[in-house]
Amino acid sequence: MTALTLSTAAAPGLRADAIVIGVAKGAKGPVVAPGAEAVDKAYDGRLAGVLETLGASGGEGEVTKLPAPSGFKAPLVLAVGLGPVPEKDAEYGTEALRKAAGVAARALAGSKKAAFALPLGDAADAGAIGEGALLGAYSFDAYKDNGKDAKAKNGKAPLAEVALLGGKPRDKAYKAALERAVAVSEELNRARDLVNTPPNDLNPESFAAIAQAAAKEHGIKVQVLDEKALVKGGYGGILGVGAGSAAGPRLVKLSYTSSKAKKHLALVGKGITYDSGGISLKPAGHNETMKCDMSGAASVFAAVVAAARLGLEVNVTGWLALAENMPSGSATRPGDVLRMYSGKTVEVLNTDAEGRLVLADALWAASQEKPDAIVDVATLTGAMVLALGNRTFGIMGNDDAFRAVLVEAAEEVGEPAWPMPLPEHLRKGMDSPTADIANMGERMGGGLVAGLFLREFVGEGITWAHLDIAGPAFNEGGPFGYTPKGGTGTAVRTLVRLAELTAAGDLG
Repeated sequence: MTALTLSTAAAPGLRADAIVIGVAKGAKGPVVAPGAEAVDKAYDGRLAGVLETLGASGGEGEVTKLPAPSGFKAPLVLAVGLGPVPEKDAEYGTEALRKAAGVAARALAGSKKAAFALPLGDAADAGAIGEGALLGAYSFDAYKDNGKDAKAKNGKAPLAEVALLGGKPRDKAYKAALERAVAVSEELNRARDLVNTPPNDLNPESFAAIAQAAAKEHGIKVQVLDEKALVKGGYGGILGVGAGSAAGPRLVKLSYTSSKAKKHLALVGKGITYDSGGISLKPAGHNETMKCDMSGAASVFAAVVAAARLGLEVNVTGWLALAENMPSGSATRPGDVLRMYSGKTVEVLNTDAEGRLVLADALWAASQEKPDAIVDVATLTGAMVLALGNRTFGIMGNDDAFRAVLVEAAEEVGEPAWPMPLPEHLRKGMDSPTADIANMGERMGGGLVAGLFLREFVGEGITWAHLDIAGPAFNEGGPFGYTPKGGTGTAVRTLVRLAELTAAGDLG
C-alpha cells in the first residue's frame, strides 16, 4: 500500500522522484492551479505557456511531464489536468482533486516518492487527494510472475510514497482526514482484490474464511452459516442457488458494535462467487467476467471493516449471501419452487435471476434484528446497465427521503448514482399460479422489477434501499481517474459515508 504523509517542505528542496502539480482548463488556455506557485516561479511565471507548448490543455485526466527547473531536487514535474477552472471565488472540488491524484499515482508507477503540490485548501482536500492517490496506485498482481515482488503490469511497482505539500502534520483535522483516507482506501482495495480473484480460488467457503480472518483482526463479531445450518434454518433461496455447485453456499454475518451507538445499520451484499446462469445458462461472451458477481458482498464486507477501523459510533451489521451458481444434475431448474427463509414460496422461472434469491433470504435475516435501515448492494441486473451505463448505479427504496440521503452520499464521495422508482404496476408481472411470487416479471424495466421482488422480503416498517451496481462494479475498459481496470470496489465509499451520517444522526 502506498504510504501517505503530510509535508510542510518547500517543493524545490524536497527529495522525490517527481513533483505533481495541477493544471486547469481556462478560456484562453491552461491555467496553473494553486499549490504550484514555487514551480511556476522557477519557470519565471511562464509555466502555463510551457505546458501549452507541450500540448497541455488542463483537461481532466491529462498528464504532461517536463524536466524540473534548476534548483529542484526532484528531476521531474508531472502536471495533471483538473478540468475546467472553477467559477469566480469557487474552489476545486474534492472529486476533481481525487481524480487528479489517482491519475498522477498511476502515471508514477515505479517511483519511490512523489510530492503532490495540488490545490490544498483544507483537511477535506487533503483527504480527497490522499484517497485518490491510494486508489489510483492500486494494482492486482497476485497471479503474475512478478506478483511476488508486488510489481504492477509493465514490471513497475506501485508508487511507494506520497507527500502532500501544504499539509498540516500537527493539525487534528488533517491527520484525521488522512487516517480516514487510509482506512477507506485499504478496505476498498481489499474489495477490489476479492472481485479480481479468479473463481477457482474464491468460492463461498474461502470468502467466508477471509471475512473471518478480517473480523478477528478488527474486533468484529462473525457468524458463518454453512450448508447444514442453512438447511436447518430454512434458507431456501441461498440453498437453491448453490444447489448445482460442488462448492457449498454460506451466509456470513459480520457485526461491528459501538458502545456509543444509537442507531443500527444493516448492509446486505450479493455474493455469487461465479455466475454461469445455472440451468438458464448465459450465452457465450457473457461468462468471462462473472467472477465479479460477488461485488456487492465484497463492498459490504469492506464497508463494515472500514466502519470498525474508523470507530464509527453506529452499529453496522453486514450480511454476505454467498453461493456459486452452476448447472449440474442437482441444480435448481426453471419451474422449481423454493421456500424462502421468510416462509414465502418463489417459483424460479429463470435460474440466472439468482441474485435476488440469495438477497431475499439475507434481507429477511437482517430484518429480524429490526435495524433502523437496511441497504442491499448487488450486481443485480443487465437492465440497470442499459438504463444508466457502466459508471452509474441505481438506487431504489421504500422511503424517498432515505433514498435521497443515499444519492447525496454517493455524490459526495464521487460515486455516480441515480434515484430509480419502484412502479407498483410492475409487481403484477411476478404473480405466479404456483407460488407466492415468481423470480421474474416484465422484461421491460427489469431492474425495477428486481427491486420490487426484493422489497417483498424486507420486514414491515423497516427503511430499506437497494443499490444495483451492475454497471460500475467491474471496469472492462481502460483505467480512468482513480478507477482501475477490473474490480472497482464501487459502493464501499457510499456505504461508509452512510454509516458516518447515521452515526451523526443524519439518516434521513
